[in-house]
Amino acid sequence: MSPGQRRLSVPRTIRVRAGPGGRPVSVDGRQVDSVRESWLIEDHWWTERPLRRRYWEIVTVCGRDEVVFCDLVSGRWWRQR
Repeated sequence: MSPGQRRLSVPRTIRVRAGPGGRPVSVDGRQVDSVRESWLIEDHWWTERPLRRRYWEIVTVCGRDEVVFCDLVSGRWWRQR
């Protein structure tokens, strides 16, 4: 990246309590009201650093729409936006 540029939508670590099937039940202490969608990304499987992530588009009880994901290699959770 050039000086003065910034990355958009940089993931940030979060605390997630997950239920059956890894479905997020709470994110940073906020209850999840609904899951709109879930998808799996598997890429770079041929390299030393494969990418395996389960994404969830959720709505919290306060009405906040978020995309979170679990890095299936490390087990850590991240907020995408």
